[in-house]
Formats: sequence, structure tokens, C-alpha cells
Amino acid sequence: MTHLLSMQALLAILCGSLVGFSLALIGGGGSILAVPLLLYVVGIHDPHLVIGTSALAVAINAFANLIPHARAGHVRWKVAFTFAATGIVGAYLGSSLGKAVNGQHLLVFFALLMLVVAAMMLRGRRSSGPDRYPLPHMYPRLGVTGLGAGGLAGFFGIGGGFLIVPGLMLATGMEIIYAIGTSLFAVGAFGLTAAANYAISGLIDWPVAAEFIGGGIIGGWLGAVAAKRLAKTRGVLNVIFAIVIVLVAILMLYKSLHTLWGAH
Repeated sequence: MTHLLSMQALLAILCGSLVGFSLALIGGGGSILAVPLLLYVVGIHDPHLVIGTSALAVAINAFANLIPHARAGHVRWKVAFTFAATGIVGAYLGSSLGKAVNGQHLLVFFALLMLVVAAMMLRGRRSSGPDRYPLPHMYPRLGVTGLGAGGLAGFFGIGGGFLIVPGLMLATGMEIIYAIGTSLFAVGAFGLTAAANYAISGLIDWPVAAEFIGGGIIGGWLGAVAAKRLAKTRGVLNVIFAIVIVLVAILMLYKSLHTLWGAH
């Protein structure tokens, strides 16, 4: 039993490192792998427990990555607080709905979301061109966008940066570097809201979450070092990573649908 626990701890640290590394190396999309890694590699079999644990790990990771962006002046705090305010409401509603949905159905929806993320990664993050911040009447748009992004982030236990970054650019006209920095505050806030909602129901594996976060810090540091050396191959890395996400999504769809059909 002790051997199994120590093996699970090691796998949680390694999987956390992989997510942290990919996030630092290519930016958005890395946290989408937290759920399948916790499910199929670390070996947590309850989908709701996985999503609760993932939400906590994603939140801590986002706040850790927020620090260097804030120091560099890439966070527009007023926008961040406005976006997060309505997004937290969305994250609470989304996570409440997620807890009520059948676990296998939730994984099917998650796999479909992964395919959307992969498609967005293959398109690439388009530069916003000149900084048009602030756009007129941007705060009502921020509120609506925050509510929607928070709802999805809470429902799936993900960061949602792939939605938040373009949402911030569209609503405010800010450049992409400011959108990335500002998005991290929202990702952290949404993740903590979802994690707190799941924690109330006892749906977080605290030791695994701690190991996953610890691994993420190590992986993030290594990824930041590698990012400087591999800057010229960023486009290729994005394609490879998107392909990995598609393959994992197909595996999740197969396993989840097989379980659902087997139950009938």
C-alpha cells in the first residue's frame, strides 16, 4: 500500500512538472492536460475528484505565473478585477453545474473542449496589432465576457486562458502581452472559486494537489529556461502540442463513451 502511495506521489509530481513545463514553454493550453494526466496516469478514477483537484492546481499555477507579469507591468489591474468579478459568479455557477453532471458525461464534454483548444492552438494566437486600449463602453463587454469564460472554467475545472486572452483583447483593445498578463489573475480567481466549490463537497485530493503543484513549479522553471532557447521553434512546438491534445482527447472520448455504453 505504501509503495502504491509513493508511486502515485511520484507520478503526481512528474505530471505536474509536465503541465508546468508546457505552460512556461508555449503559454496557454498546457493546463488542459491536467485532467487527463490525473485521470489516466496518476490514477484518480472519480472524474469530479479529478476536476476539483485540477482546478486548485491550475489556480495556484496561474497566480505563480502572474508575479513576473505583474513585475513587468503587463497586468491591467482595473480590467483584471472587473473581469474576475463577474467571472467568479460564472465559475461558481459552472462548477455547481459540473458537480451535478454525470462524471462520464463530463469527461465526454471535456474531450470535445480539448479538440476546440487544439484547433485554436493550430490557428495560433494572432497579434492584436496597435494597442487600442481602452475601447469605449468596454466595462459592460468585460462583464459579459467574464461571466461566460468563468462559467466554462468552473464547469471543466480548467484555467480557460485560451478563451480569456482573446476575450480581453476583443473587449478592451489591449495588446496581447497585456491580455496574457491580465488573464492570469482571472484564471487564478476562477480556479480558486471552482476549487472551493468542489472542496465543500469533499472533491479535492489534497496530497495529490500539493504534489502536482510542487511538480508544476519545478516544470515551470525548466520550461522558462527552455523557452528562451527554443523561441524560434515556438510555432512547431505549438503544432506538436496541439497534436498531443487531439490524441489525448480521442483517447478520453473512446474510454468515456465505452464506459457509458457498457453501463447500458
